[in-house]
Amino acid sequence: QVQLVESGGGLVQAGGSLRLSCAASPPPFRSFAMGWFRQAPGKEREFVAAISRRGSNSKYADSVKGRFTISRDNANNTASLQMNSLKPEDRAVYYCAAGTTFSDDTIYRRRSDYNYWGQGTQVTVSS
Repeated sequence: QVQLVESGGGLVQAGGSLRLSCAASPPPFRSFAMGWFRQAPGKEREFVAAISRRGSNSKYADSVKGRFTISRDNANNTASLQMNSLKPEDRAVYYCAAGTTFSDDTIYRRRSDYNYWGQGTQVTVSS
């Protein structure tokens, strides 16, 4: 059973930055494509960003493209989401997710493609 633990959420002013981290255990972390989703109050959980298992490919939701960067460190079993130029509409609980794949290039955008989820970390952006 894979466990994912997010950290790094908090309160930030609009225009500020936060870096979310996701620690995975047990290995092998490099078997998983990783993704970040978010869920705002009263809304569905939505895709934010995803990265292939070697980190060679990544995808972003249009709403965060150019502001957020997903990365991973397979040696340390972590995935990260660097969030810059934050807006009040970025406020949500952010979830890390891992999806099993046999391909180095696979990226998953759908929630149903992910096998494991973290407990979430709250991000609040004040205007």
